Amino acid sequence: MRTILMVVALFVPFGLAGCAGTAPTTYPISGESCSPADPVQDLDATDCVQPV
Repeated sequence: MRTILMVVALFVPFGLAGCAGTAPTTYPISGESCSPADPVQDLDATDCVQPV
């Protein structure tokens, strides 16, 4: 039981540190800069539904 608690205590800071990142400033595929005026900023997940 003590080993499990030590493992959890060891990995919790890493999990929290992974959530503390900043917003990306470039698009992942093209590498182009992001800006608030980009037309993709107003897209929603429902815009990406594939036709049936």
